Amino acid sequence: MHTDKDLLVKGIKFIAYTTALMFSAPVVLHQAIKNEEHAFFWPVAIVGFLLAIAAIVMGFYSIKIIMEAIFNTNKSQK
Repeated sequence: MHTDKDLLVKGIKFIAYTTALMFSAPVVLHQAIKNEEHAFFWPVAIVGFLLAIAAIVMGFYSIKIIMEAIFNTNKSQK
């Protein structure tokens, strides 16, 4: 049972993207909530919510990729 290094590097890259989304989503949402009377409140709030959802989805996907790399669970290796 060997670790697939290429797949592990791909998972670590996705973790980096996830971390960027995890920090950018709250910042965007905070800016939207801070400026509720501004005309761009709703577009900025929607972008913030989409970033938050993307961070959650990419977090699960990143963990899945890393688990496949570590435990070598490719379907073609049966």
